[in-house]
Amino acid sequence: MVRMFARHTVADYAKWREAYDAFDRGSMGVQASAVYRSADDPNDATAWADFGRLEGARSFVGSEELKATMIKAGVVSAPDIWITSEA
Repeated sequence: MVRMFARHTVADYAKWREAYDAFDRGSMGVQASAVYRSADDPNDATAWADFGRLEGARSFVGSEELKATMIKAGVVSAPDIWITSEA
């Protein structure tokens, strides 16, 4: 299993969450996902997503569809993205 984490600041969490929920991650290889918010800043969001293979995670991160959705959703900072594998 490969898990990708992405942390970024959003302009409006409610608007961002609506776009996140509407985005079809499953068709892009995401097997499971969840979202967390900073306890101190509700517009500081971290999402994780599980993939079966490293190539799937890299493809997802580099997809134009994801980038366009992030812009539309109001992501205001460059995401800090890291990909891990189960140890």
